[in-house]
Amino acid sequence: MEETTLNNDIHVKLTEKFGEKVTAVSEPYGFLTFVTYNDVIINVLSHLKEELKFNFLTDITAVHYPGKDHGIAVVYHLHNMVEKVRIRIKVFISEQNPTIPTATTVWKGANWMERETYDLFGVKFEGHPDLRRILNMDDLGVHPMLKQYPLEDPNRVDKKDEFFGR
Repeated sequence: MEETTLNNDIHVKLTEKFGEKVTAVSEPYGFLTFVTYNDVIINVLSHLKEELKFNFLTDITAVHYPGKDHGIAVVYHLHNMVEKVRIRIKVFISEQNPTIPTATTVWKGANWMERETYDLFGVKFEGHPDLRRILNMDDLGVHPMLKQYPLEDPNRVDKKDEFFGR
């Protein structure tokens, strides 16, 4: 079956099941991508795993959009090994209250991916069995992938314009 036809079939099945809770459907580079909501994400992931055979959770990560209403996007990548198709699901959450239900109820392997996303972006996964830092020190106090800090230290002496003839 052709990739676009397969993606259309998946889109139709998701829309039949979840209606307007599946939005912003696109296919960048043939990679079916859509947005859903915090209140249905576990139902969507369960449906994709059990009914549409997306049985492999490739990754969970986040993207920070500073200054935007939605703030942080939690991104799930799934793979259907039988049909050889991948899918990307995005859920936009508030930067002030970055919480989303845990996917460990669907995939046990989501445990460390969610811990990494918590550690780097500060996303709290409700119901997670062991949500704590995995890469950084426990007392770090910041989440390094959030774009809340200046890009360069203004006090660095090796970045002065006069050193570059400017």
